[in-house]
Amino acid sequence: MIADARQFIDAALIALASLLPIVNPLGCAPVFLLKTADLDRDERTAMARRVAWYGFLLLLASILIGAYVLDFLGLSIGVVRIAGGLVVCSIGWSLLNQDEPGASPARDAAHAATADDLAQRAFYPLTMPLTVGPGAISVAITLGANQPRELRPLLVIVVAHAVGILAVAVSVYLAYRYADRVLARLGRTGTSVLMRLSAFILLCIGVQIIWNGAEELIRAAIRG
Repeated sequence: MIADARQFIDAALIALASLLPIVNPLGCAPVFLLKTADLDRDERTAMARRVAWYGFLLLLASILIGAYVLDFLGLSIGVVRIAGGLVVCSIGWSLLNQDEPGASPARDAAHAATADDLAQRAFYPLTMPLTVGPGAISVAITLGANQPRELRPLLVIVVAHAVGILAVAVSVYLAYRYADRVLARLGRTGTSVLMRLSAFILLCIGVQIIWNGAEELIRAAIRG
């Protein structure tokens, strides 16, 4: 029992320590706020909750079945990183060239988003790839690729990973939920500067992800 508890704690902490810096909820919070500028506070809170939930499910699925799905489709992690990096670059570039926050008129009733629209936006692009991008997915797949064969240790590891991912999801919700309050103290100019900087960093992250994927494919080709 003590060995199981120790294994559980170690696996949960490994999942948390591996995924939290890559997901980076505080760094993504300004981008989330920019992409939900047309929503009121209650809608933004619901969106933050939905993004956290989708992120939890996506990371958990990546750990449990990600390696099997990639193997079935004949895809490599490098290819996933390059494709995901291209999407991240596209979003970062569009955010970098977007109008100033609040420059567009408020959404009127005729253009009110439906529940389906909000659900779709919560998954793409707010959950994937902005929150749970190819980097986080590849780490989650790696965590799930070396699971023990025995049933008891397997259950311990799976539950521990789920707890670690849940902690990441909670941090995402809190960072997104209170992003407007934090940025309100910066003022309009400070918020604009921070959002532009976040968009540029997002663009750089996308380029780095593409490079990591290309580097992995080149090494695999050399070895092969």
